[in-house]
Amino acid sequence: MPDARPTTPPSPEALPDVTPLARIGIAHLGDALAAFGLHVRAIGLDQPIPGSFWGEAEAGLKGDTLIVREDTPVHSALHEAGHYVCMDPTRRAVLDTDAGGDYDEENAVCYWQIMVCDRLAGMDRQTMCADMDAWGYTFRLGSAAAWFAEDAEDARAWLILAGLLDDTADALIDGVRRR
Repeated sequence: MPDARPTTPPSPEALPDVTPLARIGIAHLGDALAAFGLHVRAIGLDQPIPGSFWGEAEAGLKGDTLIVREDTPVHSALHEAGHYVCMDPTRRAVLDTDAGGDYDEENAVCYWQIMVCDRLAGMDRQTMCADMDAWGYTFRLGSAAAWFAEDAEDARAWLILAGLLDDTADALIDGVRRR
């Protein structure tokens, strides 16, 4: 199981080479996430990101809005979007910066973000997993790709039970967790 986020983000001078939103297009991200009830708001590179738990240039969450810049890593945007999709309505109603969630939800969010990148032209699961590893997500099997392929049954089951993954089609279901 993953310890999906490091305890501290990489320092600005040690930021890993990960895929920025500029490479796939913020509008394209917004189109993909609209199916999950999320709005994407782009801000200028010179602006601090409201609702960012990790700080620059990581994505921010405020209510049903994901706030990003062109330098925001795709993995960050999808991870925060995954928290919104996976959290229950009570937490979603007061969402501001800290998505919270328990260990099982964190695992489900990691699985969800790997799956949803299929909806983004210019992004694939292999790149998503490499970006997650580069940023500092840690997994028992040593990499996001190995965890996803060999050790994520619990995360997959969580998403199925939450009504977010169609087990028969191996595909995400549009929408958000309702309970």
